[in-house]
Amino acid sequence: MLRKTFVLPSVILLLALASCATPTPTQPAVPAEAPTVAPTEPVAAPTEVPAPTTPALAGVQPPCTPENATDPYPSGKIRLVIGTGGTGGVFYPYGGGIARILSEKMPNTEATAEVTGGSVDNNKLLAKGEIDIGLSTLDSAFEASRGSGVYEDVGPVPLCAIANLYQSFIHVVALEESGINTIEDMKGKRISIGSAGSSTEVAARRILEVAGINPDTDIDRDNLGVSESVNAIKDRKIDAFFWIGGLPTAAVKDLVSTPGIKVKFIPTGQYVDKLREKYGPLYVRTTLDKAIYNLEADVDGIGIGNAMLVNAKTNEQLVYDILKTIFDNLEEVRTIHPEARKLSLEAASTGSSVPYHPGAIRFYTERGVWKP
Repeated sequence: MLRKTFVLPSVILLLALASCATPTPTQPAVPAEAPTVAPTEPVAAPTEVPAPTTPALAGVQPPCTPENATDPYPSGKIRLVIGTGGTGGVFYPYGGGIARILSEKMPNTEATAEVTGGSVDNNKLLAKGEIDIGLSTLDSAFEASRGSGVYEDVGPVPLCAIANLYQSFIHVVALEESGINTIEDMKGKRISIGSAGSSTEVAARRILEVAGINPDTDIDRDNLGVSESVNAIKDRKIDAFFWIGGLPTAAVKDLVSTPGIKVKFIPTGQYVDKLREKYGPLYVRTTLDKAIYNLEADVDGIGIGNAMLVNAKTNEQLVYDILKTIFDNLEEVRTIHPEARKLSLEAASTGSSVPYHPGAIRFYTERGVWKP
């Protein structure tokens, strides 16, 4: 693994980046455009939302510049560690598939996927230099770049995007017998809001709060990952759970096909405007196709994008080589998971909540998809 040590005095997100690598390119706006490849399984289709706005930023030097990409190109064997997520989610198989392809197709490279708690863990591990690539939701990456929220203990993390991957769906799943039909119905119920410090917990707290529920006093709160949440709801130890994940999420798919357990998906799309007003344009209204989990009807919900990130100090040529290997073997990448079928040059090169790495900008520019 490439170990990295750095200190960054101040990082503030620049969504419409004007100097991520060279003085001229700017960042495309969020959210990412719809995938150009039609998956063979149903996926959530975002509905129309207002165009995102860019926060006003002035006098701030973003971290993702050639001058900051100071790590030397590895000599000898290239060893890469990819931070993924729990085994029941999508990050784990997606990151594991990328690791396998890099090991097989990128010369002199050995890449491994590491099980983590997900976005927050991955961004903190990137800050410490303990992983080389991390998968993260865009809202968590945004907070990490500012050193706010759950990142106050590590401070601003100089994250750079190398590819925007796919859009996750914020699952809110309740036992049918719980009497929960809306978020407001969760008051007084036992709810898992995701692993402590995870991006699921952050989103769950925000949704509960905009629905008028205090997550610390109005519910009996559990902090469980998706696999643990599924087991807990099977055992009727919780009434409902939150989970941010790609479609389909293996653990959720297992739950809805379990005999003797009936669950319902709680709609959350009505809270998008309040979330966007308070937290920015990264949350989008989206529809969960009923066929994905064999439901009786589509579900109006919330989507959030995911990106593959590196530390700003990562060598520019190394990032270029990683992306070249991924996109030169794109058809194989698309076999990893249904969400991987959405990956394209156009979608990967736009929509990040943090600046793109200069090695990524060079790669996408050469492939003719970078839009300054």
